Amino acid sequence: MHDVGGGRDADNVSMTKSGARWLPDQLGWLWLTALAIALDQITKHMVVARFDLFERLEVLPFFNLTLAYNTGAAFSFLAEAGGWQRWFFTLVALGASALILVWLARLRDERLQGAGLALILAGALGNLYDRIVLGHVVDFLDFHWAGWHFPAFNLADTAITIGAGLIILDMILGGRGRHER
Repeated sequence: MHDVGGGRDADNVSMTKSGARWLPDQLGWLWLTALAIALDQITKHMVVARFDLFERLEVLPFFNLTLAYNTGAAFSFLAEAGGWQRWFFTLVALGASALILVWLARLRDERLQGAGLALILAGALGNLYDRIVLGHVVDFLDFHWAGWHFPAFNLADTAITIGAGLIILDMILGGRGRHER
C-alpha cells in the first residue's frame, strides 16, 4: 500500500488514478540524457560518413571538423596501451553511469545538479557506445591556435564538461539553483 497523501512514497513516485507506478520523478532528467546521446551519436555518424581519417574541414580560422579515433580516454590518455584500456574504460563508464543513476534517483529539487548529472551520464554513455561497438571513440571537433591543436573531442565530451560545470556552479551557489521543475 502506498501513502499518496503526502508521505515519502508520494514525493518519490508518480501514481496514476489506477495506482500504477511510474518511474521516480527524479529520473525525469533522463530526457536530457537521451537527447544529448542522440545528438552525440548523430553527429559522430555524420562525420564518419563524410570524412576520411584525419581529413580536416576548416570552419573558422581556429576551428576545424576532422575525423579522429581515440582508443584511450580524455586527451588520448592510455591510447597506446595495447588494447586492455578498452575494457578498463568500459568498466569505468559502466560503474560511473550506475552511480550517476543512483544519484539522479535521489535528487529532490536540485535543478543544476540534475541537469549536470544527466549531461555527464549522456557523455559517459555516448562514448561507452563507441568504445564497445567500434573499439574506439569518434572525435571530430578540432580547436587550434597558432599551430597548437587542442585534442579533438566530440559532443559527449562537451556534455561531460558542461555537466561538471553545472555541478560546480551548484556548489558555488550553495544550492540556490534548486527549484521545483
